[in-house]
Amino acid sequence: MRYKIVLIQSEEGYSVSCPALPGCWSQGQTEREALENIRDAIREYLLAIEESFRNADMREIEVPI
Repeated sequence: MRYKIVLIQSEEGYSVSCPALPGCWSQGQTEREALENIRDAIREYLLAIEESFRNADMREIEVPI
């Protein structure tokens, strides 16, 4: 699965967020570390969403852009 992210460099390192997943963000001292951390954050975010809707009728759809 692919997600667009926003990567911002600052004096402290990098902050990174995933606009499609509200509240899903991370950081790292290097760009590489920030990208690894956002991958983990996205994975954990999706697992938490799946768990919270465990008994719901969840489906996947494709949306062409």
